Amino acid sequence: MALARLHGGPLDGQIIPLGDADDKLIVPYSETQVVYERRGEPQHTGSDDGPTEVDYWYDESLENLTTSDD
Repeated sequence: MALARLHGGPLDGQIIPLGDADDKLIVPYSETQVVYERRGEPQHTGSDDGPTEVDYWYDESLENLTTSDD
């Protein structure tokens, strides 16, 4: 199983399971969805160096994000 390491945006620092390594991830967040774009090549692709990791960087949200707890 591969892992997606998310950079930037509201999910910065999160690591999530990754089925197929697509160029973009659309991830649910609160009442909207956020889009992360793949950058770079997969890391740790050997059989004995841990799970494969792919870096994804924040691209956009599909609706306006609300960051306050009103």
